[in-house]
Amino acid sequence: MKIEEVQSTTKTARVSAHTHVKGLGLDAKTGAASPVGAGLVGQERAREACGIVVDLIRSRKMAGRALLLAGAPGTGKTALALGIAQELGPKVPFCPMVGSEVFSSEVKKTEVLMEHFRRAIGLRIRESKEVYEGEVTELTVEETEDPLGGYGRTVSHVVIGLKTTKGTKTLRLDPTIHDSLTKEGVSVGDVIYIEANSGAVKRVGRSDSYATEFDLEAEEYVPIPKGDVHKKKEVVQDVTLHDLDVANARPQGGKDVMSLMAAMGKPRKTEITDKLRTEINRVVNRYIDQGVAELVPGVLFVDEVHMLDIECFTYLNRSLESTLSPIVVFATNRGVCKIRGTEVVAPHGVPVDLLDRMLIVRTMPYSHEEMVQIISIRASVEDIELEDEALKALGDIGAKTSLRYAVQMLTPSRIMAETCGRTKIATSDVKEVDTLFFDGKASALLLAKSEGYMQ
Repeated sequence: MKIEEVQSTTKTARVSAHTHVKGLGLDAKTGAASPVGAGLVGQERAREACGIVVDLIRSRKMAGRALLLAGAPGTGKTALALGIAQELGPKVPFCPMVGSEVFSSEVKKTEVLMEHFRRAIGLRIRESKEVYEGEVTELTVEETEDPLGGYGRTVSHVVIGLKTTKGTKTLRLDPTIHDSLTKEGVSVGDVIYIEANSGAVKRVGRSDSYATEFDLEAEEYVPIPKGDVHKKKEVVQDVTLHDLDVANARPQGGKDVMSLMAAMGKPRKTEITDKLRTEINRVVNRYIDQGVAELVPGVLFVDEVHMLDIECFTYLNRSLESTLSPIVVFATNRGVCKIRGTEVVAPHGVPVDLLDRMLIVRTMPYSHEEMVQIISIRASVEDIELEDEALKALGDIGAKTSLRYAVQMLTPSRIMAETCGRTKIATSDVKEVDTLFFDGKASALLLAKSEGYMQ
């Protein structure tokens, strides 16, 4: 006899570089940043500035504005952007991209930017549905003479009785619903629901009052619905403008073999025309005016913004001023450098006219104590145990080289400790791993001594 243990189906999340970031770590009442909070350490001024941006986004007062996170590599710019996303919650769209993503051989640069802009704008559609549900107590088909002559008879209407725990109702339905009832195989004693708007019929199952004493049953028995027969339900749907673009851009082909083959033979990414987008904007604006839908401006995060070229920057100027525009957060680690595609030198590699439209947040390098705290947070996320001395040694290495290098040393140090039969990482493991691997600065020093080829 084979007995198997059922494995847990809980989602096993992979640990990524920013798994530990759970928010901005701000005080709910004052908005002041605590030294360590929600996985973020230090950068109090930058976090408080981002907290104000989050409040602006929530109050819908910052659409079409831009924020620039500027700071040295490894100072937590991406972590701050993800902190903003966590603070806003899952209902607000957050679309991350890297500056180099716009360069494609199939689609124009401006098209890629526009696509990401549309991904970052959400639309919350509220739809109220009227539903009749209950157990079928009566099902009568009323027939009349065929108006076209002949010997046939046609269905004029269907009389159906529905019962719930609160009462019963008799409905007179359109003949088109008769086809749906026949297709679903509805008979007296079944529990069904009918949508009033669309006339869709769904058979839920057989009423449990008809359940018999047989051991084997092919039917699924369901209880009689509670409440009234006639119910009103509100359905809320969250979509992005890009979803609407894609749904309308794809031509709806037939179901024959040729059209399926044609659809499969077109793997190339097609551009969505401005005409289609304008049409969708018109429909969306009409929905908003009617009160059916509301606009949710989200966040577009563009990392390594200095990788964009002058054409993209001029397009961004226009996009930021359009009526449907998200909040754009840029990040860069460059100082004064050339704007890509020109010989012009500008701060952060961004044209001055676009910089005028931005609020700039500076991220400062981490101190030794902050590095130690970040390494201990990363160790707890990755389930790694460290001795206090080993943690201090990693902090020293981080201060000398970079925080990223120190964090990357955690897992090799654990493997080294496990090889020696220990569960905790000791200082000796950290030192041994440090001798085995080079960081970027040490490697650059070695290369500076050699000319041309490595020696």
